[in-house]
Amino acid sequence: MSSATERLSRLLALVPWLRAHPGVSLADAAATFGIIQGQLRNDLDLLFVCGLPGGAPGDLIDLSYSGDQITVADPQTLDRPLRLSVDEATALLVAARALADIPGLAGRDALDRALEKLERAVGSSGRLAGQVRVSLDAAPGTTAARTSTSEAGASEAGEPEPVLAVLQEALRDRRRVHLRYLVWSRDELTERDVDPMRLLVREGRWYLEGWCHRAEAVRLFRLDRLDGVRLLDVAADPPPDAVSREVGDGVYQPGPGDVRVVLELAPPARWVADYYPVTDARELGGGGLEVTLYAGETTWLHRLVLGLGADVRVAAPAALAEEVRRLARRALAAYGPSAHGPAVDEPGRALPRAATVAAGGGDATGTTGAGEPAGPGGPGGPGGAGASADGR
Repeated sequence: MSSATERLSRLLALVPWLRAHPGVSLADAAATFGIIQGQLRNDLDLLFVCGLPGGAPGDLIDLSYSGDQITVADPQTLDRPLRLSVDEATALLVAARALADIPGLAGRDALDRALEKLERAVGSSGRLAGQVRVSLDAAPGTTAARTSTSEAGASEAGEPEPVLAVLQEALRDRRRVHLRYLVWSRDELTERDVDPMRLLVREGRWYLEGWCHRAEAVRLFRLDRLDGVRLLDVAADPPPDAVSREVGDGVYQPGPGDVRVVLELAPPARWVADYYPVTDARELGGGGLEVTLYAGETTWLHRLVLGLGADVRVAAPAALAEEVRRLARRALAAYGPSAHGPAVDEPGRALPRAATVAAGGGDATGTTGAGEPAGPGGPGGPGGAGASADGR
């Protein structure tokens, strides 16, 4: 019995071949495709109910094999070569070139040949593809050293290599790695040994999944948060119950103890929905956006909300709103008793935004004392929401 993939490939090739050989016998067609006549009849019966969406008689492939001859009357476009639109071809070229940039990619020669053929087929229509580049965040500026370690503390560092290449080598040779990993939510640089399980790309970022000996659990590590990686002379040996996580719905997966947080964002803060693991979003009046996310701990959320100031309101939970309000009032108190009056400290000089916002009291909003938003590059950067992508 052929696999579903093999059968699909055969069916797609069968229609144009039969169209080019009208009246061919069942025996000759079966011999050409290397199958028995019974399998060929099954394929023809399946093709008879295939076609264009709608399923009406005029939408289906029309063929017959009465007696010993096969005739295809209506192939429903399957007798013509696949033609890509300019947009489709451009998207395919851009994606293939991004794939070709991956260090240590297996089958690179085949990819280069496919790219060359596609570029020739597209011709001048594909000029736009040459103006677009896709950058996968690996670990910009980060280097890794290959290290052979026989005893604790004994190491021999080699020449720096890109992080991704070292991790690919570790996966290929089934070797353990030592990571220096930044946990954004705690602003802490951690040291840990990891048995690599796989590398994956999600939303333009590289992740390493592996068994973390520090956490004694499977963890995902963003490569752009690695401060260094060493390849150890120790075999990687994840325990039998170490199973790769399903990340089709996103890298972050809420845990049973995670807190559900609802934020109402003003238009300038809509970037939060693109930068953080938001599970739900709802449009608000005036261009605002309500987002829902989950967090294992809320320290990073304090920084985020204080940094956004009047552009965000904590709608839930009430405890988080009160925590942020308390922190904003503490910032207000730092400016002295006069800060509790009008938002003017000296004639003609406004107080920093943190004091002004905190004085409102009604909303859980505020900024840091300097009044600067945390933003995408600030200390409240992504990944703090949830241990799954934060390596904790």
